[in-house]
Amino acid sequence: MTEITSRYSDFEGLRKQAIALRREGLSRRQIRDRLFVDNNDILNRLLEGEPAPEWTKRPRAKDDLRSKARELRLQGMTYDQIQLELGCSKSSISLWVRDLPKPERSRTAVEQAKLAGRMRWDHELAVRDLERQKTKDAATRKVGTMTERELFMAGVALYWAEGVKDKPYARRETVSFINSDPDVIQVFLAWLKLVGVAPERLCYRLMIHETADVEAAKLYWADVAQVDAAVFQKTTLKKHNPKTVRKNTGENYRGCLGVRVSQGADLYRRIEGWWRGIVDAAQPRLR
Repeated sequence: MTEITSRYSDFEGLRKQAIALRREGLSRRQIRDRLFVDNNDILNRLLEGEPAPEWTKRPRAKDDLRSKARELRLQGMTYDQIQLELGCSKSSISLWVRDLPKPERSRTAVEQAKLAGRMRWDHELAVRDLERQKTKDAATRKVGTMTERELFMAGVALYWAEGVKDKPYARRETVSFINSDPDVIQVFLAWLKLVGVAPERLCYRLMIHETADVEAAKLYWADVAQVDAAVFQKTTLKKHNPKTVRKNTGENYRGCLGVRVSQGADLYRRIEGWWRGIVDAAQPRLR
């Protein structure tokens, strides 16, 4: 009880927020997720006296379902198919459509069973996709606002995972980063700005298969990096190998963007030191 009281100490302020969201047309679930209120009693008190938005009400839900069920039956659907489409029970469907003619059986029993199984699986996949998206959305909200230190740590780890690194057998103290994910590129560019790299020190290069739309890809990456495509260096084209079956094709394939920091030796050494500091700070947690 003490924990709940402390979390909702500013009850009136929280109630004002809840009422404002309600009047914007949000549902109880949306308000709960927005304000992080996981106690139904508290949520009831916050929304006390506020009517639900019209879109959340379903006064004729059964009538609508009955009408839709009859429409689907007239299209030749079976009880199983109507149930998968509407999510209601077979007994209800039977009452609603029993006066309508039975659909002609254009498939064998085996074919019908396969079709029903495939429809059930498609429905299951759709449900799973929805659950996945809910989990991702909740995780996104969990991050919230990023501090400069958090961006700094994330950028160091990102570079050490994806950037070019110096090796004893290949000395290259240079800051060079290549990736095909626009979100990764934007986080990296934000990090470079944070650590004080001036825009004029950045060199951009498109790397892509020669069979792709090179100019469209260059414009795409220029928009991601928020620069003029004219500043890009000569594009690196990968020769097409007809024996290779590639999946990275089509209009959504845009190759990779390479970002290099000119005169970056000092920055590279600092990155290596920053990463060493992260490793040293993490090791005690293994014990």
